[in-house]
Amino acid sequence: MAKFVYDDVSVTVNSVDLSSFVQSATIQADVTEVDVSAMGDSWDQSLAGRKKVSGSITFYQDFDSSSVDATIWPLIGSTTSISIVPTSSAVSATNPSYDITNTVITSYGSISGGTFGDAAMVTANFSGGTLSPSTTP
Repeated sequence: MAKFVYDDVSVTVNSVDLSSFVQSATIQADVTEVDVSAMGDSWDQSLAGRKKVSGSITFYQDFDSSSVDATIWPLIGSTTSISIVPTSSAVSATNPSYDITNTVITSYGSISGGTFGDAAMVTANFSGGTLSPSTTP
């Protein structure tokens, strides 16, 4: 896949396809840094510690059944799975699926403060679990 514009991201939460409501999606993978510096070291020494995944998805809010609120609200504080694919095309080496399992929805505002005339938006944040990029459909 060459350069492209994000305009067709595929997002599935708890096996529910919410792609048509997504305004933005972010995944952050981090690793803790463990200091292993010893007496006599003239430079700090570090090892990679545990990995952690977190992120957020901003949706255009919808309260219909099988939609945003009906899917996300029951998952607050529970483990779930999220899959984010750069485009809705088939998963492949050039369109990998980023699958997050056993992640926790850590925050979600069913009604987020918008102002008069704004689109109804809501953000779901997630943290923890296992991130597994996949190129196999």
